Amino acid sequence: MLICDYIVVSIDGDYAHLRRTDEPDGELKLVARALLPMEIKEGSMLHYEWMQYTLIE
Repeated sequence: MLICDYIVVSIDGDYAHLRRTDEPDGELKLVARALLPMEIKEGSMLHYEWMQYTLIE
């Protein structure tokens, strides 16, 4: 089971580009915004666990 944190690098229409915080040189992950919390913006931190993204405040 994958548990990790992401930062929202950019938002492009219905998709967001995420980067794992523990892999700063890794590839970006493209995720549909429908799967993410509504209140995200560029620079937001997200926690991923059990196939759900939650906003870290």
